[in-house]
Amino acid sequence: MRELIQMRNLLLFRSPGRVIAWIALLIFLLVSLFPILWMLLLALRPGAELFSNPGGLLPKNLTIINFERVLGLLSLEESQQAGGSGASVNFVAYLTNTAIMMFGMVFGQVVFSTLAAYAFARLRFPGQNAVFAAFLCALMVPGIVTIIPNYITIWQLGWLNTFHGLIAPFFLFSPISIFFMRQYFLSMSREIEEAARVDGASVFTSFWRITLPMATPGVSTLVIFNALAAWNEYLWPLLAGRNEATRTINVALAIFRQQTPGGIPDFTGLMAASAISMLPIFLLLVLLGRKMLDSLGGFSGLK
Repeated sequence: MRELIQMRNLLLFRSPGRVIAWIALLIFLLVSLFPILWMLLLALRPGAELFSNPGGLLPKNLTIINFERVLGLLSLEESQQAGGSGASVNFVAYLTNTAIMMFGMVFGQVVFSTLAAYAFARLRFPGQNAVFAAFLCALMVPGIVTIIPNYITIWQLGWLNTFHGLIAPFFLFSPISIFFMRQYFLSMSREIEEAARVDGASVFTSFWRITLPMATPGVSTLVIFNALAAWNEYLWPLLAGRNEATRTINVALAIFRQQTPGGIPDFTGLMAASAISMLPIFLLLVLLGRKMLDSLGGFSGLK
C-alpha cells in the first residue's frame, strides 16, 4: 500500500500541470532575484574591469576591495587606484543613524498599534465602530499629503536634524498596522482570555500574559513590515535630517552617486554600498521570516 501511495505522489509530481507550474515559479524567481545577483556581481568586480569588459556577466577577478572602499578601510590614494572616484562617505555612521531611526519607528509602531488593535478587537466602548471607521478612512490618505504639515510641526518644535524629529511622525501608530493586528486578534480564540478573566485577571494582564505571547507571529510580521518601511524611507530623512549627524543610508547613497568628479558614477562602489545597506534587513528576514509565514498561514487557515 505504501508503494502505491509513493507511486501516486510521484505521478502527481510529474504531471504536466505541476511541471509547468514549477517551471513558471522558477522563471519568476530568477527574474525577481536577478537584480540582486547583478548588484552583487558588480560589487565584487574591480572598477577597471567594469569599463574594459562592460558586457561581461561574471567578473574575471573577484575582489572585496569595493566593500573596503565604501567602509573607509582604504586611503584616498588606494581607493582611487581601485577605481573609486575619491568620494568620501561615512557609510558606517549612516548605517548606524538608519538603525537608530528604524528601531525608534518600529518600537513605537509595534507597541501602540498592538495596544490599539487589542482594544478594537476585544474591548467594547461607545463609538468604537466610528473610531475604527475613521482609522480605515485614514488608509486612503496618501503619505505625501502629511509631509508638509509634519515638516512645519517639527520645524516649530526645533526638532529638525534630530533623531526624535525623524522618528516622531511615525512613532505612535499607523492605520494599516492597527488594522492588521486587529484582524489577527479577531482570528484568535477568546476562550483562554475569558477563562483568565474569570480567575480574576485584569484586561492588561490578559493581554500581556496570554494574548500577546499567542500573537507572536503577527507581531513578528508587523516588525518586519515596519522595519522595511523605515529602512527604505527616503523623502522624510532627506527633508528633516539633512546634516551628517542624522543622515540615513538612503540619503547617503544619493549623495555618493552625485560625488563624481570625473563625471562618471562609481558604479562598483555604489553597488557595494547598496549591498551593505541590504544586509540588516536580510538578517531580520532570516530571524523573523518563519514567524511571518506562520502569521500568514494563520490568516489563510493553514495550521
